[in-house]
Amino acid sequence: MVFRSLKYRNYQLYFSGQSLSLIGTWIQRIATPWLVYRLTGSTFLLGVVGFAGQIPTFLLAPFAGVLIDRWNRYYILIATQILAMLQAFALAILFFLGIIKVWEIIALSIVLGLINAFDSPTRQSLLVKLVDKKEDLGNAIALNSTMVNGARLIGPSVAGVLIAATGEGTCFFINGISYFFVIISLLFMKIHFPPDVRKKYNVFKSLRDGFSYTFGFMPIKSIILLLALVSLMGMPYTVLMPVFAKEILHGGAHTFGFLMGASGVGALVGAFFLASRKTAAGLERLLPVAAIIFGVGLISFALSRHMALSVMLMVVVGLGMMLQMASSNTVIQTIVDEEMRGRVMSFYTMAFMGTAPIGSLFAGSVASLLNVPITIIIGGVACIAGGIFFASKLKKLETFIKPIYMKLGLISK
Repeated sequence: MVFRSLKYRNYQLYFSGQSLSLIGTWIQRIATPWLVYRLTGSTFLLGVVGFAGQIPTFLLAPFAGVLIDRWNRYYILIATQILAMLQAFALAILFFLGIIKVWEIIALSIVLGLINAFDSPTRQSLLVKLVDKKEDLGNAIALNSTMVNGARLIGPSVAGVLIAATGEGTCFFINGISYFFVIISLLFMKIHFPPDVRKKYNVFKSLRDGFSYTFGFMPIKSIILLLALVSLMGMPYTVLMPVFAKEILHGGAHTFGFLMGASGVGALVGAFFLASRKTAAGLERLLPVAAIIFGVGLISFALSRHMALSVMLMVVVGLGMMLQMASSNTVIQTIVDEEMRGRVMSFYTMAFMGTAPIGSLFAGSVASLLNVPITIIIGGVACIAGGIFFASKLKKLETFIKPIYMKLGLISK
């Protein structure tokens, strides 16, 4: 059953609140780079803003993971939602006062990056508390991805219309309002956590233990390294989309919205496919296939010069990206030890979101020296190479993973 995780009350609340909030998040994600490019016309500054918004995650996620394993994840998530809401309102106020500058966007992007360094691994770690049965965790993660990409489908389209009709400030304001829904849904949850164990921890020892566990266990290490490569080389295509929409396809904000929305369609298809699976068993085989699909989609998109074809290829890109990201999440969450969950998911966040700033800066620099299509092609080739290398190690990885699946009752032998 695709929606079986919704039988749990806490997950129902989480799903409903996040569904509305994430639409606002995607509206702001589209408006921010478009505003930067409109103000500066610089591909390099697009990369700088992407770098500024994501580098805090790269630097702080491991420490955040230690704190997530020590503190109550529920309260951390409420705090991050409130702070993210204030960041969105700050952008809106600066815009409507007519004083917004690129350096202010960069500064507020850094603030949001600091918030996300705690928010994303907390969100991933909390999912296991929202469903009562471990076998439903994969479904909950896939439905979470469905929710994210449903918002990704709606948000860019709405953002394109709002930018053209009212300007980017309305997008920031709507995002700020959207956080009220998720905060209210969180407040209605009832989640039990074990007593505070803060005194048993040394921060740096916990960080070292988390690193040793994550990169000492071959399956988790391999999955995270492949995800990091895909994020580093492939994901920065999103930073270059305003340029591609305007300079290559000769469109406007609505073109940008359609392209990102099409990527959301592909991601949504991938999420529904994963949600329809009964267990996580076998998902590790999908990881290299997903990386290759993503890479092929990027290369083909970079070569396209027709709007209709570009939109269809973005569906392929979104499908590959979603299968890669959500499958990695599901396999890791299934095989990880509970006491290490926060720290491991912080490294997952670091791989998925934290490497992207370096990729954004690299993509912006290469695009300014060469051009946007070549930059995207380079990323696609790297993703394909990573997928092929991971596939060559798959048999060895499965010797570690299968005993855990058997212990959990996901497979019989």
